[in-house]
Amino acid sequence: MALVERFLKYVSFDTQSSEETEVTPSTPGQMVFARYLKEELESLGLEDITLDEHGYLFATLPANIDKPVPSIGFIAHMDTSPDMSGKDVSPRIVQNYDGSDIVLCEEEKVVLSPEQFPELLDHKGEDLIVTNGKTLLGADDKAGIAEIVSAIVYLKEHPEIKHGKIRIGFNPDEEIGLGAHKFIVEKFGCDWAYTMDGGEAGELEFENFNAASAKITFKGRNVHPGYAKNKMINSIRVANRFCAMLPGHETPEHTEGYEGFYHLISFNGDVEQTTVAYIIRDHDRARFETRKKEMEQFVQKINAEYGEGTAKLELRDQYYNMREKIEPVMHIIDTAFAAMEAVGVKPNVKPIRGGTDGAQLSFKGLPCPNIFAGGLNFHGRYEFIPIQNMEKAMNVIVKIAELVAAK
Repeated sequence: MALVERFLKYVSFDTQSSEETEVTPSTPGQMVFARYLKEELESLGLEDITLDEHGYLFATLPANIDKPVPSIGFIAHMDTSPDMSGKDVSPRIVQNYDGSDIVLCEEEKVVLSPEQFPELLDHKGEDLIVTNGKTLLGADDKAGIAEIVSAIVYLKEHPEIKHGKIRIGFNPDEEIGLGAHKFIVEKFGCDWAYTMDGGEAGELEFENFNAASAKITFKGRNVHPGYAKNKMINSIRVANRFCAMLPGHETPEHTEGYEGFYHLISFNGDVEQTTVAYIIRDHDRARFETRKKEMEQFVQKINAEYGEGTAKLELRDQYYNMREKIEPVMHIIDTAFAAMEAVGVKPNVKPIRGGTDGAQLSFKGLPCPNIFAGGLNFHGRYEFIPIQNMEKAMNVIVKIAELVAAK
């Protein structure tokens, strides 16, 4: 299969992950897709193919060179975001995009417009794969999988391109933050790897947020409102007071670049009990630790005002900034940078305002920066990917393999 054909086949699998099931993979569709990929890799003649009970699929393209060279890996995730349905994806190709509005779904008046998404105009004259306006597309990260498999096929078909041992890994549940949790780095067996999970062409990322989750439960006291004076404690109002203590401008909608934030993601309750959930993000580790301490201090303040036990905080670290693990091996960034330039892609080194499997893998001993897969507007109906971006990503993979072997 060609690259585009392969991608269109992959997005037909419903692999939306779920935070509710507490199993790995979190949804059965991911294992269905993993088994399909395993059969495809077998048909391509790859070696050391393994698929474990948790949906982690590994395979090897053996070296075609005699001298010892580092073993490298390329990794992508099989799941799509829980934010929107990935079932019955119906993509279409807009050829030679002319810069005008793209009607995704006429009956529901869903339009992909450069007025709302000006990045479309960067791709005039290119061929865009879009949704039908009813589901996400799944380029995050099935584009990455298609690019990796297609690059491996290209290397097999062009033995004149010398390369060392290449490992590929496809994992479940990245979108719910669990993609690397059961990824066995020793079994994967690489000197370093790259996740193919970034956005626009040229993105090269080795910095990401430090991340934590926070759940605060507020206990109230319900009394008939007609006789509640000096008796009632309304947990909703207490929760609101807590939320107001946090800096109002340090939220996702007010921050960019290296700026961190507190993000309120849910608020549920009644007079007796209210629960709020936050995610805490910051690129700077010291500031990240300060943010967690601030939240603890505000909980203590609530308890001092309303009584001990009124507020209970559950704080959990999720992942850390991979920069500290990548800086000692910056040659792997230099190689990716050189590969992009060699295939005509302008590198854009930028921090990730989010997380990546590569961050967790880096802290597990596998340095793993992130490279673009080429899609835009992930996690929703306006997601699209230029075919030319996918081709560039595939070419970068091939060139990285060649450059590593040439050193």
